[in-house]
Amino acid sequence: MSAIRLLVLGAVRQHGRAHGYQVRNDLEYWGAHEWSNAKPGSIYHALKQMAKQGLLHAHEIAPSTAGGPPRTEYEITDLGVEEYLGMVREALTSYDQKMDIKSAAIGFMVDLPRAEAVALLKERIRRIEEWRGAVTEHYVPENGPGQLGHIGEIMNLWLHTADAEADWTRGLIERIEGGAYTFEGEGDPFVGVLAEGQDNPYATGERHPEDAG
Repeated sequence: MSAIRLLVLGAVRQHGRAHGYQVRNDLEYWGAHEWSNAKPGSIYHALKQMAKQGLLHAHEIAPSTAGGPPRTEYEITDLGVEEYLGMVREALTSYDQKMDIKSAAIGFMVDLPRAEAVALLKERIRRIEEWRGAVTEHYVPENGPGQLGHIGEIMNLWLHTADAEADWTRGLIERIEGGAYTFEGEGDPFVGVLAEGQDNPYATGERHPEDAG
């Protein structure tokens, strides 16, 4: 799974219709340029590729009065929504060590119904525990990492990471079941995107050729 595809689809969907610079601005606002490969070039490439694949619809709009080439605005298609929600569901349940996938999925979990999000997170815990059980068939935590030489420290790290994530996920489930956050179908969602012309305090300042217009 590609984190950049998930992030770009989610950003476009939240706007309804957005050009590349808006998507880039949103991802920087979320800090995604720090914890994922959401760099300007990869964002514009993903937009073009997903438009070719029918996940986004590209609208060419007139050039700005300042000159420059026409800008392209993107709108998510029904196929794109299906792909997007499928990626969110998969990322919430899969035990994946990649932080960018996990972070993106948590950021978009409110696009699902509350009960479904809870069920997916519970499945995530089940899979973590299943994975842990497979590891401990060959490594006994109580005996310490030294049983496998210094390589045992790798197993030790994996288990500590899995246990910490399972504990955190249980806490998240408790907060969601307690009524935290606004999920799909519950009312006005949290506004996590920048309005047109709104200053982005986290902008990198780096320009891309398609930012003109």
